[in-house]
Amino acid sequence: MSAVGFVALACGLIIGLGATGACLGIGMMGGKYIEASARQPELMDKLQTKMFLLAGLIDAAFLIGVGIAMMFAFANPFQG
Repeated sequence: MSAVGFVALACGLIIGLGATGACLGIGMMGGKYIEASARQPELMDKLQTKMFLLAGLIDAAFLIGVGIAMMFAFANPFQG
């Protein structure tokens, strides 16, 4: 397999595994938020603020991975 094929495979893995991890993380966090707000409804506003902040950080980490994958796909620094 050529270097371009390996770069394409790596980009697919970066995006695919990053999306899988982000989706699982946000899903688990949402479930825990629902459980916590059912136990203590008076803390729902504080927990919701923290949940949305963490959801944004998880998505930001995934989008950074997408940006790196696109850099390798379109401006490959490994090709001489």
